Amino acid sequence: MRKALRWLVSLVVLIGTMTATGAAAGAATAAEPDIKDRILAIPGMSLMEEKPYSGYRYFVLDFTQPVDHANPYSRATFQQRITVLHKDTDRPTVMYTSGYDVSTTPSRSEPTKIVDGNQVSVEYRFFPLSRPQPADWSKDDIWQAASDQHAIFQALKPIYTKNWLTTGASKGGMTATYYKRFYPRDMDGVVSYVAPNDVVNNEDSAYDRFFRTVGTKECRDKLEGVQREALVRREPLEKKYQEYAAANNYTFTTVGTLDKAYEAVVLDYVWGFWQYHLLADCSTIPADAAHATDQAIWDSVDTISGFSFYTDQGLSPYTAYYYQAGTQLGSPTIKQPWLGKLSRYGYQPPRNFVPRDIPMRFQPWAMRDVDTWVKHHADHMLYVYGQNDPWGAERFSLGAGARDSYVYTVAGGNHGSKVALLAPDAKTAATASILRWAGLSGAPAKPQASFDAKLDAAPLDREPALRP
Repeated sequence: MRKALRWLVSLVVLIGTMTATGAAAGAATAAEPDIKDRILAIPGMSLMEEKPYSGYRYFVLDFTQPVDHANPYSRATFQQRITVLHKDTDRPTVMYTSGYDVSTTPSRSEPTKIVDGNQVSVEYRFFPLSRPQPADWSKDDIWQAASDQHAIFQALKPIYTKNWLTTGASKGGMTATYYKRFYPRDMDGVVSYVAPNDVVNNEDSAYDRFFRTVGTKECRDKLEGVQREALVRREPLEKKYQEYAAANNYTFTTVGTLDKAYEAVVLDYVWGFWQYHLLADCSTIPADAAHATDQAIWDSVDTISGFSFYTDQGLSPYTAYYYQAGTQLGSPTIKQPWLGKLSRYGYQPPRNFVPRDIPMRFQPWAMRDVDTWVKHHADHMLYVYGQNDPWGAERFSLGAGARDSYVYTVAGGNHGSKVALLAPDAKTAATASILRWAGLSGAPAKPQASFDAKLDAAPLDREPALRP
């Protein structure tokens, strides 16, 4: 009897030990490595900084890329700056780019908020922190940039296995489109905001038609009046500009002369107003420009166009953009007939805003190719434009070959137009598309994440007027 009891006790102890050991093994199997360790295990990935943010992990990273994706085995590489706003590997992921540099302050794009997901933000190649040294500027093109995004996606997809979307506004919206064109199977959806589409660079009559009817005649007259006065008073205002430049150590080597820079700022004025402002803001424009003081004219132009922009110091951060505008993207030229013969140079080409030691040659087929592809092959692509945004005068449109793709317009909207500003029915439909592409089709057609004043704040930096 005692032997039987001892056997029973031994059996219970053995079972308990095996159960505890199995539970511990299961827990070890279930526990994932830290997300930072998983990301840094990716070949070529290095950590610059981790910034804490409640509910997220936020990493500023460098990722090694080939300078030329057509020759990936070359030793020529560069470090591309990216950031990862990590929510959860079980959530969708949004790849965002402005088409310019990348902010290292945690933030969410609108699609990221809608899907309550992760966000991978990418600095465009050849912007200051992601510029190869030495810089072979011929590699600053849309295919190479799309290939950068493809490489980042391939590196991170094994970690973030759920659906991916790509998004961006303005040049970022163009970038998202080009990525889909060259790597159509990577992304489950594209959300492109206010993306220009200059198919034929030398045919810009759409912009002239736009400026004849935008807003109200009263507002157009006020803006045109200030712009005219700024050229009529060129001599005293250029003297003020020279003093302003000297006080701030500004120079004009790239554009050539202070006079060219001054006129470029003034010619941006009307465009810049409609790009960044609403019709209601016309009340801030001097009503009687002919009798306004020089200071009032200066202040209005400076507020909207920015007299610092066409200096060497203002242009330098955007060399990579103007290079692309002059080689592939195209750039607008508008007539502005209300100026008569006051303009000496007209809308200056991108060549004037890129240092002369960087060679440039325009490729007219680049945008035609993308436009044709979007018309005939767009799939899961959504475009949002603003009714009063000049950049929307030449926009992407969808042809018979497009599938599950849409173009929406915000009534009275400017260059900051987004899904949240659409009319209610359009907003619901657009949101439902984004959720469906993110693999969240069962969810109600509204953002899944609540508003966060810091993460969802509008960018503080204003883009120059003639930069999308």
